[in-house]
Amino acid sequence: MRVIDSDRLVTGRDERPIEDGRVVLDDDGTIAAVGTREDVDAPDDAEIEAYAATVPGLVDAHLHLQGVREMDPMTWITESSELGTARATADLRSLLEAGFTTVRDVGSTTGLGLRGAVAEGTIPGPRIFTSGRTISQTAGHGDDHFLPYEWVSEGGGAISTLADGPDECRKEARKRIRNGVDVLKIMTTGGVLSEKDAPDQSQFTDAEVRALVEEAHRVGIPVASHAQGAPGIKTALRNGVDTIEHGFYLDEECLDLFHETDAVFVPTLAIMHRLVENGADHGVPEYGLEKARKAREAHFESVERAYEAGIPIATGTDFLGPELIPHGENALELELLVEAVGMDEHEVLQSATRVASRTIPADDVGTLEAGNRADLLALGRDPIADITAVRDVEAVYKGGELVSV
Repeated sequence: MRVIDSDRLVTGRDERPIEDGRVVLDDDGTIAAVGTREDVDAPDDAEIEAYAATVPGLVDAHLHLQGVREMDPMTWITESSELGTARATADLRSLLEAGFTTVRDVGSTTGLGLRGAVAEGTIPGPRIFTSGRTISQTAGHGDDHFLPYEWVSEGGGAISTLADGPDECRKEARKRIRNGVDVLKIMTTGGVLSEKDAPDQSQFTDAEVRALVEEAHRVGIPVASHAQGAPGIKTALRNGVDTIEHGFYLDEECLDLFHETDAVFVPTLAIMHRLVENGADHGVPEYGLEKARKAREAHFESVERAYEAGIPIATGTDFLGPELIPHGENALELELLVEAVGMDEHEVLQSATRVASRTIPADDVGTLEAGNRADLLALGRDPIADITAVRDVEAVYKGGELVSV
């Protein structure tokens, strides 16, 4: 057995952090006990390690494991999947070293293979929950607008396939289920980095979304929707989507629907911040920069309103791997939720652990409690005093094993 002692122990649950905390890790990779050092005895033969602070392993609930290294969408199409997979293995190591022990890959051609390689121990990395390719309507956010339609419709797109009408949507959902995905990712609005649509444009009809959700929920798979404008957000929520990604323009009806459906909001502030601040220096197309600048203020305001309304907010970066948005710097999302939205540090740590774990079909990660996976992040400073302490990583444990020092 291994024992982790810390001056400040954050469990990921609602209760305040534990002073002089202790976590006992069982040999089977789960947590045996959590509490104060006074209340939890250390086994006689246990290794005891002490840190300033301990938190659950972090969760990035929205990223892409495609292994891209440039911001030009044409490059995403033309580079080989083999090269992308090789780069993505390096990205997984960076994520794990940064304390992210679980990730939700919501759009890639490599996620399913990487998930298997990590699970069998061939490569190091976080636990991966993946959607495989996303599903988009023709001319939607996932369509590669700059390519001939015939190329994209025949499967030549980057990380999406196209479906139009309820029957095609149902069949594409069944294909994903056949592939063994953990989550279904769909697009109910336009987006920033797609050429010929816009964030406020609604995509997919109610009937199409309903068909997608019915097929996923039939087998217990959650559905995530890229949804930036209010009409497309409402279409998604009305028809049973489980998580809303981005959410640039939330109105009161959107907030009401969140409450009615208990859906989770994954705002992905980090990518918008980087696009606006530094995107011009990294080859982001001008159409993407223009849309990002236009939406940025409304995006932050929407997240503030969602927070004030008590909507569950999960951390997700939308990072892809290039220098502008590299895996390993995903803690930026936590910092922005504190600095720009006004959440307190303890709330943000819950967003990055317990709340983010709601986006995946697993109930044994995200909190430090007996029986859960022994995924922990040990820090050299107290993140309750300063959220940037999540970057001061001293050790990462995944399944009870020390994987990074």
